[in-house]
Amino acid sequence: MNAHIGIVGRTALVAAALAVLAAPLTAQMPNGGRGGPNARPLPLNAARKATFTATEGTWISLDVSPDGETIVFDLLGDLYTMPITGGKATRLTDGMAYDAQPRFSPDGKRVAFVSDRSGGDNLWTMALDLTDTTQITRGNTSLYVSPEWTPDGEYIVVSRTGGLGGAAKLQMYHTESRAPLALIRAPAQLKTLGAAMSPDGRHIWYAGRFGDWQYNARFPQYQLYRYDREQGTSTLMTRRYGSGFRPAVSPDGRWLVYGSRENTETGLRRRDLQTGEEEWLAYPIQRDEMESRAPLDVLPGYAFTPDSRSVVISYGGKIWRVPVDGSAATEIPFEAEVEVGVGPEVKFAYQIDTTAAVTARQIRSPVASPDGRRIAFTAFDRLWVKDMPDGTPRRLTDADVGEFHPKWSPDGAWVGYVTWDDEAGGQIMKVRADGGAAPVQLTRTAALYYNVAWAPDGTRLVASRGAARELKEAAGFFFGPMGGTFVWVPAAGGEATVISPTGTRDVAHFRNDQPERIYAYSPREGLVSFRWDGTDVQRHLQVRGMPTPGAGTPHPEEFEFLPGRVFPVAKTETGVTSGPGVLDADPAAEPPGAPPAGLVMISPAGDRALAQLGMDVYTVDLPLVGGPTPTVMVGQPGAAPVPVRKLTEVGAEFPSWSADGSVIHWALGNVLFTYDLASLEAQEDSIEAQAHEMALLRVRALAVMDSLKTSRAKADSLKKADAEVPDTLSRRITRLAADSVQTAADSLLAKADSIRAAAAAIRARADSVREGNEELLADTAKTYRPRERKIEVTLPRDVPTGTVVLRGGRAVTMKGDEIVENADVVVTNNRIVAVGARDSVEVPEGARVIDVSGKTLIPGFVDTHYHAQWLIPEIHPEQAWQYLTTLAYGVTTTRDPQTATTDVLSYGDRVETGGMVGPRIYSTGPGVFLGENIRDADHAKQVLERYAKYFDTKTLKMYMTGNRQQRQWIIQAAREAKIMPTTEGGLDFKLELTHAMDGYPGIEHSLPIAPIYSDVVELFKASQTTNSPTLLVSYGGPFGENFFYATENVHDDAKLRHFSPEESLDARARRRGPGAGGSPGQSGWFLEEEYVFQRHAEFVKAMVEDSARVAVGSHGQLQGLGYHWEVWAMGSGGASNHDVLRMATVLGAEAIGFGKEIGTLEAGKFADILILDDDPLTDLRNTLSIRYVMKNGRIYEGDTLDEVWPRERSLPAQPWHSFGPDGVRAGVR
Repeated sequence: MNAHIGIVGRTALVAAALAVLAAPLTAQMPNGGRGGPNARPLPLNAARKATFTATEGTWISLDVSPDGETIVFDLLGDLYTMPITGGKATRLTDGMAYDAQPRFSPDGKRVAFVSDRSGGDNLWTMALDLTDTTQITRGNTSLYVSPEWTPDGEYIVVSRTGGLGGAAKLQMYHTESRAPLALIRAPAQLKTLGAAMSPDGRHIWYAGRFGDWQYNARFPQYQLYRYDREQGTSTLMTRRYGSGFRPAVSPDGRWLVYGSRENTETGLRRRDLQTGEEEWLAYPIQRDEMESRAPLDVLPGYAFTPDSRSVVISYGGKIWRVPVDGSAATEIPFEAEVEVGVGPEVKFAYQIDTTAAVTARQIRSPVASPDGRRIAFTAFDRLWVKDMPDGTPRRLTDADVGEFHPKWSPDGAWVGYVTWDDEAGGQIMKVRADGGAAPVQLTRTAALYYNVAWAPDGTRLVASRGAARELKEAAGFFFGPMGGTFVWVPAAGGEATVISPTGTRDVAHFRNDQPERIYAYSPREGLVSFRWDGTDVQRHLQVRGMPTPGAGTPHPEEFEFLPGRVFPVAKTETGVTSGPGVLDADPAAEPPGAPPAGLVMISPAGDRALAQLGMDVYTVDLPLVGGPTPTVMVGQPGAAPVPVRKLTEVGAEFPSWSADGSVIHWALGNVLFTYDLASLEAQEDSIEAQAHEMALLRVRALAVMDSLKTSRAKADSLKKADAEVPDTLSRRITRLAADSVQTAADSLLAKADSIRAAAAAIRARADSVREGNEELLADTAKTYRPRERKIEVTLPRDVPTGTVVLRGGRAVTMKGDEIVENADVVVTNNRIVAVGARDSVEVPEGARVIDVSGKTLIPGFVDTHYHAQWLIPEIHPEQAWQYLTTLAYGVTTTRDPQTATTDVLSYGDRVETGGMVGPRIYSTGPGVFLGENIRDADHAKQVLERYAKYFDTKTLKMYMTGNRQQRQWIIQAAREAKIMPTTEGGLDFKLELTHAMDGYPGIEHSLPIAPIYSDVVELFKASQTTNSPTLLVSYGGPFGENFFYATENVHDDAKLRHFSPEESLDARARRRGPGAGGSPGQSGWFLEEEYVFQRHAEFVKAMVEDSARVAVGSHGQLQGLGYHWEVWAMGSGGASNHDVLRMATVLGAEAIGFGKEIGTLEAGKFADILILDDDPLTDLRNTLSIRYVMKNGRIYEGDTLDEVWPRERSLPAQPWHSFGPDGVRAGVR
């Protein structure tokens, strides 16, 4: 059997060949933009346009022609020229490509610029007469910044980085060659930007800093260096606290001008290179980009005039001539007719599910019974079993505790599992598989148990164990227990016996023929095994994926996807930084290598292992090589030293082996996948046998033909010589001719048999589809796909009953400018049925009336960028404290844009059924990262199917997933799948503008540039992209949250202390400094004038007042109260209180697709209402005066979350209320 190229492999080869043939037909279609051929690598067509006349612009990079007559500049991704005296600009480029940072060649005939027209960033040159456009660099995975010609016009120097993250390095490219010449290689982490040539070409001035960027930065960040092209050495040339960046050298070689920060503003410094003296030339100018990624350099490009007497630069939205002698700057006015293409609108109106039963969106840890006839799994955090294929799922217990990680006993009679109770802790349990008896507690001591496994003989169970205290006290992301151990317990119950410390190992399991050994997996060690006493540790296999180029992310804590059933490992054990990933080092500081698998499990048969990397599952043959642990790279299965098979297309979670190792099961959402390896390999063997038979027939036919040809040639030779042909030769010729006919017939018959078999299989498939089996509607060319079965588990939806009237309050409905004084708001069950002036609407008889006179009623808040920071994975608590805090502070709907794991689906299921108190839970699920390596438009559709079909998130987070082409494939796929993606802003102004141009519905985080002018507002107005600026984690300056920690009494806030674990609050509010409270960055205190969030809020004001879209997202920096800080920060730029409340309610609801369901107070909407003691229209800080929170028709007291309608029920005391030392005495003090 050829395990490398089976049926699937052959199909892939054919598909690849077809793709190669088709590529020229698609990739070479013109894109219609001016400025030269703009090939189809940018697949998105503009369906809308941002059309306006611009007299100001944001972050305009420019250059002055060598003759001093012309300015070339960029504006919203297009290039323009105009006379140096100003006036009407002429557009050089257009189309969907983003063209920027133009620089004139020394002869003035060409312009160098950076463009993504090839699908990703590259360096290009263009003739000013538009007769020629040339791509200088190759590839689509690098980023380029600030090109600059050498004085001889032969080379272009540009800063290049291999993708997102890492350090940009100065490279030099010959205009007739494409290979780079590296100028500065070391140190590796020195970021080098803004090359400026000396007039003689010997020296290159540049700005350098270590690392890509720094949150909450301390200064200095950059300094100037001078590189000697003859000596190959760099010399430090500035040492300013305010940094030095974006140098420019005058054509006569006398002057150096560069940017630096002074107090809170940026200015230009002028240095006399003859004397070394310098002074301020212009102040203030454009605020620099020192505190972000600086994708367009730390300042916009500017230039000297050829006479060295002036600098031409853009700031304040305008273009200015700044005399070098220090006299007054003069404006160079411009007028540009802007026409920016914008992708199709991707906007949908979703409905909130109102069915009486909630169908679980996720099944967790599915595992097949030994006979394969049943599946046990967790849904709604409870244990279920289903008879396959069509049985109805049923619970195995009636216990009101969490039930996780089921495993079948070897005889199939029992299901072992672990439990969790927020008060009592957890146990190892077993229950009869038929559900006919009460569950049996096996352990004697409560603890945190997880990842249970039965020994092959069924006499005992193994599990990982930690202290229950650790999960009870977990206030943030749970890294797993410290000092965890592997333990075993008798199958009949008894005391647990310690095997060994877990260390970085987890997921104990077995192979059937080695009952004396326990297998486990460690990301550091790989697949290991050891004896029951923990001795004789053997390492068997390490599996790694492919390195991801340019995998930097501004939020490394969000980047890694956690594999199922493996707790992340704490820093003390792995040496990695904080965050939810096993490998979570900051990629900006250390570009990632080949990541280890998240999980590896040996087959029960022992011949191979399954490996999970991210969302993909592979099988790897297990080599016995002795010596060092063999490492297999599965990213390229064909190049692996052992047979590797990739099983997944869309994704996988919770993979498990069947009892005999012939089948692998996994889940995605609530769908169970079954991959029958034995069946597939039998098909492959059959095909290979057929191929072998056909080959033998072909060889035989060729041999016969050769013999026949030889014999006939001999006979012809004899005839030509008038010699007699022997009878034996004649008979041989006759026999061989007959044989040739027979072998041809045999070949045809064999082919016919193969065709008939294939046709029969297709007919059977068609018959099955006609009978309703839609799973087989997949491409028939794909010979094998895993079987999918949706597992529908339902519980009643939590919906209150009854009618209540909120009477006498002031209803600020957010329906336009409507305000209803002395209102009646009538709610029946969970919907608003009427809003109007008192006694003007019908009130059903028997309705409960609640007097809210003097109060203000507004819709419940919508947090469009919520993080729980973080939900506990795998073993879920009965109540998430984050949800309580969030709801108590009036947030009734959350959208988490990147959850790292899919646990949020199960948490949301619990909230929907009333098993957990919380707001409405929406999320993107785990982000779509660069590691997906989107290959083409079809692959993008495949990846998005994970979210549209399986997770049913209705959204996703396009998290800096790749180059422009890849990002456009994703938005096209999203529109087709009817899901509304949002995006990571990534401290990258250029990236964010392309998101808006491509029509993405959302951008998370603030645009780091400040100020931002009307050109960007016009773009966002046209695209209707919603920006959730998350000012508490401001980009381009200190985090806004630090301002509030410095000015508010957070630690002693009684309500916050009631709803937050003390450890979480202490970590954030007692001391602020490096890394405080889990926040990244190097500083926790700043002068008030240093904060940038007010500047961003001015952009918010401009956006909302011009019908662009903004929403409120708290980033989960401080649960509950943090949302109000975000609201206040959004209002600090001058927006009206009513507009800020619109952002917090209706605009947020529309941003996530639920604008027709929530966000306003009007009949038909769901009843999410806040009753405030004081009016936020008068003072925005009154958002905190929450008397009651109504969520989905239930009314809770704001300070306690005790339910007052329709039930009267106190919220149970939370575990953290008893964690402190109250009542403990240590003697007389």
